Amino acid sequence: MKNKTIIVSNRLPLQISIENNQDVTVSPSVGGLATGMKSVHQEGDSLWIGWSGLTEEEVNPEIQTQINNAAEKEKCLAINLTEKELDDYYYGFSNRTIWPLFHYFMEYTKFDEEQWKGYKQVNEKFAEKIIENLNDGDTVWVHDYQLLLVPGIIKASKPNVTVGFFLHIPFPSYEVFRTLPWRESLLKGMLGADLLGFHTYDYERHFLSSVSRILRHETQFNEITLKNRIVKVDSFPMGIDYEKFEQAALEHFEKTQDQKSELQVRLDQHLDTQPGSKMILSIDRLDYTKGIANRIQAFEHFLEKYPEFKEKVRLIMLAVPSRSNVPQYQKLKREIDELVGRINGKFSTVSWTPIWYFYRSMPFDNLIDLYTSCDIALLTPRRDGMNLVAKEYIATRTDLSGVLILSEMAGAAHEMNEALIINPNNYDQIADALKQAYEMPLKEQKSRNRIIQRRLKRYGIKKWADEFMKALEGTKVNHISKKAKHVNEKTEQYIVDEFNQASKKILFLDFDGTLVDFNDDPELVAPDPELYNTIDKLNAKNCELVIISGRDKDFLHTHFGDKEVTLIAEHGLWLKEKNGDWGITENVNKNWMSSIRPVFESFVDRTPGTFIEEKNYSLAWHYRKSDPQLGGQRANELSSVVKDLTSNHDLSVLNGNKVIEIKNSGVNKGRAATKQLKEKYDFIFAIGDDWTDEYMFRELPDETFTVKVGLQKTDADYFVDDTEQVKHLLEKFAE
Repeated sequence: MKNKTIIVSNRLPLQISIENNQDVTVSPSVGGLATGMKSVHQEGDSLWIGWSGLTEEEVNPEIQTQINNAAEKEKCLAINLTEKELDDYYYGFSNRTIWPLFHYFMEYTKFDEEQWKGYKQVNEKFAEKIIENLNDGDTVWVHDYQLLLVPGIIKASKPNVTVGFFLHIPFPSYEVFRTLPWRESLLKGMLGADLLGFHTYDYERHFLSSVSRILRHETQFNEITLKNRIVKVDSFPMGIDYEKFEQAALEHFEKTQDQKSELQVRLDQHLDTQPGSKMILSIDRLDYTKGIANRIQAFEHFLEKYPEFKEKVRLIMLAVPSRSNVPQYQKLKREIDELVGRINGKFSTVSWTPIWYFYRSMPFDNLIDLYTSCDIALLTPRRDGMNLVAKEYIATRTDLSGVLILSEMAGAAHEMNEALIINPNNYDQIADALKQAYEMPLKEQKSRNRIIQRRLKRYGIKKWADEFMKALEGTKVNHISKKAKHVNEKTEQYIVDEFNQASKKILFLDFDGTLVDFNDDPELVAPDPELYNTIDKLNAKNCELVIISGRDKDFLHTHFGDKEVTLIAEHGLWLKEKNGDWGITENVNKNWMSSIRPVFESFVDRTPGTFIEEKNYSLAWHYRKSDPQLGGQRANELSSVVKDLTSNHDLSVLNGNKVIEIKNSGVNKGRAATKQLKEKYDFIFAIGDDWTDEYMFRELPDETFTVKVGLQKTDADYFVDDTEQVKHLLEKFAE
């Protein structure tokens, strides 16, 4: 069966309407996502899943069947939502919790348990529909903030499916995101994806910081290491259908007077009656994130600061209605109405009104009228994921004229720095930018726009979708652990069979992160009764057991001293043979510890959550409980400092799992393990989770079964997911 791609979004890329309560009409949507995904959707075997736009209460079973059939013809599958589900999931949690919080409007953010439950319920509903249509090997691409939990649900049910996720709005900083009561659940849901896409590197960086600090997952560059897989995070700035806007503009200029729209005729009349005047364009959805009120007040400040521009400029403002049933949007509408009325009343003359204000949607042709007629575009969102209007405006400037003034808070500002970039809260700066835009020579306008146009043309909406799909396909290759094979059922059975067929066998077992999970307080870690039971069974099978750890000898003796196992402590410095006494294996001294300890103490003082573990002949600085970013930074710093201090001594610096340890050189697990091979073994097995165990993997004989716990770079031949799989494998040996 051929593998397919499933696209998932809140809404289907269809406009569905019902006429006379019986006839269903369906037409394709126009817009960024629908256009961008057209190539992915129409080429090859694909399916688009989303809400139809109609609630269950609005349609009877017969009409629902018509909707389903019409959607199926367009390779779509409709999700049915009740009014209650829509209120809680969409108008509630999506747009009163996630939307304001992710845009840094915490004063508008509502934390409502009932709406959270509705959000979870609808995400599960989407995921169930997706899973019903999924086969192993398929690819799923989930879109946007309404469906943050869907990737995790899919991955839990179908681990062999490749899942991508793209967030079309900003991802906030850790300090803002952490205020969410359900932060862990949302992050875990997103991490069901194999590839997470954001518009900008800033959003990507914020997401990685939250994952590191809240879930405590290892992040390195743009990769997150989970138990059994790597999640990749990257930025893909969304483009536009450049050719569509460019062609529409070219056709616009070829229209005769009779073919021009009523709006264009009005615009022409204004320009004809006021020669030398310029029009400033403002187009947005009516949303508090767009900074529309700030923009109007900044325009007022411009007219006051530079009165010479009165009657020479006009602000044409289009506000597209949005979420008009949400109180914040109703309040914003009243505020904008009052501002426009006040400013027009303050500055208007007999022949000039400073602001033309439209509160409605406009057809595509009228948008082109505005884009091509206005000499300046003023876009000042207070926070915006991308802002495609900025790109559309530049694409329609076919003669390279025009000036774009753009907020630095828009994602598009990262790609369009030839525009006049402003802080949307700085009215003085906006006023100065308007003056600069009005007076900018045509040669400079063309020079700036030529560069932006080339960039936008090269990285359009189709390229954006293709680049994401290409990167998603690349996640199918395990590029981190090229050598190690995952211990699946088949591999596990092979290792167990080799174990059972061997007459003389030895197992080298690391402790922390291998036999037991890590704990913020290492002293609280202890083996469970099942582990002791497994050890007893392995002893009965005439199997040599060696527990080899960085722990001190007292700790190992407390937990394993009464078992018939060999114990190796402090990475090989101390040895207790089965039924024997502890003895030191190397000729070492500890004189150096008094000079190194103050250095460690200074780092403990400066790094909350860290502590020193003093062993018999080594010192360890633990930073598992510290802030992940600060801990990692301090660890790099400490590592450099102690390497300089120990360069003239016979000492080694070990970078373990959230620990830096100083010990005598020549003492390592590889050397200690090989010393235990005094007899001929026909089965040798070594397992561990961090860099200190790599010495074992490298120095034990080639025929050794070497196993890494977790998916990381390693010299081991195999890897397992976690400590639970370690215990399962040992239990299989013991059967």
